[in-house]
Amino acid sequence: MKLELGEIVHVQETALTIRGSRRRTTVPGEIVKYLRLKDGEKIRWVLLKDGTLMVLLGRSQKGRSTKGGLE
Repeated sequence: MKLELGEIVHVQETALTIRGSRRRTTVPGEIVKYLRLKDGEKIRWVLLKDGTLMVLLGRSQKGRSTKGGLE
């Protein structure tokens, strides 16, 4: 997968919290704002055989874009 630096909007690390069988991570505020995420929206985690992890929005709402803006 080729990554073009001009396409990057935001980079940030977050920590994984594991408590018993529960696992949690935080979606950075800048990403929530950029994508206009709302409470309860689905996030899809896709793991490829080579170890690449993709995080996608699970949006299926009519007329809703998968890309927001910082307007």
